[in-house]
Amino acid sequence: MSDVEQRTDLVSVTIDGIQVSVPRDTLVIRAAEQVGVQIPRFCDHPLLAPVGACRQCLVDVPDAGNGRGFPKPQASCTLPVAEGMVVQTQATSEVADKAQQGVMEFLLVNHPLDCPVCDKGGECPLQNQAMSNGRGESRFAGSGSGGVKRTFPKPINLSPQVLLDRERCIVCQRCTRFAEEIPGDPFIALVERGAQQQIGIAEDAPFLSYFSGNTIQICPVGALTSESYRFRSRPFDLVSSPSVAEHDACGAAIRVDHRRGKVMRRLAGNDPEVNEEWITDKDRFAFTYATQPDRITYPRVRDRVEDGGDGSLRPASWPEAFAVAARGLAAAGACAVLPGGRVTAEDAYAYAKLARVSLGTNDVDFRARPLSAEEESFLAGRVVLTGPGDGGVTYADLERASSVVLVGLEPEEEAGTLFLRLRKASRRGLRVVSIAPFATRGLRKLSGTLVQTVPGREPGALRELLGHADHGIDSRAVVLLGERLATVPGAYTAAAELAARTGARLAWVPRRAGDRGALEAGCLPSLLPGGRPVADAAARVDAATSWGVESVPETPGRDAEAIVAALLTGEVGGLVVGGVDPDDTADPDATRRAVEAARFVVALELRETEVTRAADVVFPVAPVVGKAGTFVTWEGRPRPFEAVLAEAGALPDLRVLSGIAEELARLGRGAPLGFRTVAEVRAEMAEIGPWDGERAAFAPVSALDTPSTDDPLTTAGGAPGSVLATWKQLLDDGAMQAGDKHLAATARPAVARVPRTVLDALGPVVTLTGDRGSVTLPAEAADLPDGVVWVPTRSSGRGVLADLASPGARVTVKGAEL
Repeated sequence: MSDVEQRTDLVSVTIDGIQVSVPRDTLVIRAAEQVGVQIPRFCDHPLLAPVGACRQCLVDVPDAGNGRGFPKPQASCTLPVAEGMVVQTQATSEVADKAQQGVMEFLLVNHPLDCPVCDKGGECPLQNQAMSNGRGESRFAGSGSGGVKRTFPKPINLSPQVLLDRERCIVCQRCTRFAEEIPGDPFIALVERGAQQQIGIAEDAPFLSYFSGNTIQICPVGALTSESYRFRSRPFDLVSSPSVAEHDACGAAIRVDHRRGKVMRRLAGNDPEVNEEWITDKDRFAFTYATQPDRITYPRVRDRVEDGGDGSLRPASWPEAFAVAARGLAAAGACAVLPGGRVTAEDAYAYAKLARVSLGTNDVDFRARPLSAEEESFLAGRVVLTGPGDGGVTYADLERASSVVLVGLEPEEEAGTLFLRLRKASRRGLRVVSIAPFATRGLRKLSGTLVQTVPGREPGALRELLGHADHGIDSRAVVLLGERLATVPGAYTAAAELAARTGARLAWVPRRAGDRGALEAGCLPSLLPGGRPVADAAARVDAATSWGVESVPETPGRDAEAIVAALLTGEVGGLVVGGVDPDDTADPDATRRAVEAARFVVALELRETEVTRAADVVFPVAPVVGKAGTFVTWEGRPRPFEAVLAEAGALPDLRVLSGIAEELARLGRGAPLGFRTVAEVRAEMAEIGPWDGERAAFAPVSALDTPSTDDPLTTAGGAPGSVLATWKQLLDDGAMQAGDKHLAATARPAVARVPRTVLDALGPVVTLTGDRGSVTLPAEAADLPDGVVWVPTRSSGRGVLADLASPGARVTVKGAEL
């Protein structure tokens, strides 16, 4: 927009005697904020559509001789400015002040004066504004006979997590508007009329939204509370610390409220560039995993039988554990490193450096999940070093895009903040296209278009998009690629072809918070920190020079699956593993056997797991709340945070790895890492910086590697066979959701989605059998292609990968007894 256009798009208004120019259609309440006047309000929220429900924001708009005045006070939250308008707020107008006092008096007619026991007391807008904009006395004795205020039975469970105290509600409609506008979950609505008007739910439809906790935070009167925080603390007893959510790759800003060394609650932070003011219920409530009884609080070493011990793990001091770990790894021969995807970027850097300078290997891979060499090449050639301002797609870009294509990605389940931004953009006209087996609830809320695709056929579907002009794939389009595309040969190649031919932009959206940071930190077998390709001699020299060592290994290493295979054959004897759940790996049984077969295993973990029980040395590591660090979002945006609580009995991963490296150096193997604190790692990462040489090339797969076009429906032993589609739900059996039973009760049930014909033939319960076992689940009909069945990855048993089959594998489906 030119300067002239910008000037003509502004209007001049006078607020409390101060003239200000604001964009046309700006609401009066926003214009007043620009001149430093805070008009009281309850229903108004900058991210919700104006409704004028509470009337607390009344202002006086006198006639200034230009026809812009009104005879009565107006709600400033619904009134747009007009050229020449004169507005008088409560600061300068007795009319506005009296009107606001009257509204406040009316709101308090039935509102209970229970501030001392209300969870909102101390941070309540009604409480604050009753003092600043209300009267000292009320003329009303109460609405009922004898001066008794209206009461309701309380609390009412809108969901297992969200409770409603109806007598506190002032019917501002923030909660109902949020539920309908922001996530598209209109489970709650206003019912009844007059004095009996209240928030209600359908009898058989509780408020089961992944984002319901936001209504608690924006409720201005304490009518909505959470089961997990209710009556636990007072706001003025809490210390608030900013942080970043650790459950996905979205990087949502949060506020951690704690008291006496214990986290009491988490709230959404305000970051317009990322999560605005919203977070998922998982980000809000899933923090008790760090305080479970199985938390590891001291190092442990195994009394090995060959050394005369009984083979059990015993407590050890930190120096002893460092020494035992170093001796064991030195004696184990070739070693490998599996950091997992939950680590901070600083911790990931320490894992990457330990592998190269201490263990002398490029066998390091953060992708403890189904993966492919094509994905590794795509990450190294098309993703690393991209970010805001460096060619990366951002949240803002999604809102400006002409269309967004989702491939191998279900945003509502895998990236909640991303879903909300897509939902916001879709309400303004963004076209969303999903290449998936069926239209999910999330896609319907995005008003999206389904390109129905059998798992494994995504490359063909991407190529077919070029022939459909109605999908709007052009230079303003964005293609979001989920990590489960790694199981589909040719998918990343087809996406790159689509981008090349249309000008659309690509973005990779991993599921875990540490995945993108681990990529940038060099936790790939073909990639050194800062995007330096292992195959590039200059890049290796650059890394070695920065680290002060003679050289780094020049042969690209094994990926996670190859590391597991090498442990089973004995080619690799030592393993350093952090935060890896075997049930999340490509072959859970093989991973378990590999950990057992390894000659020496060092585990860095928060809580006891199968891996720690099999390890030779176990180090307790600090949770996110107990350490500083940085998560890198799917955009490539760094999100640094500081420690919230002082952690006792555990250290950051990087400090543990530094201790091991120092002991290895004393044994003549490798060099120390050269740092012990997060600040030192950040300084070193800044010094080594991004690679400014030639980046790794993305090697497209050949035509021979593309998926088969055979009919997916097969016959095995006379039973119908189906292709398995699966992905994780936002709330499932993940280890980082442990400890909050109320949150767990809001999870979507584990069901098998099957075509209607299969449900009619087999009944309401089915048994699926794959090459790894069988699972029995309730069945629901879905508009799936014939020969496809969908189940959630980690919502029953040990999970689909452990109990059934790999994604895209053939499974048989039979009816089962209840």
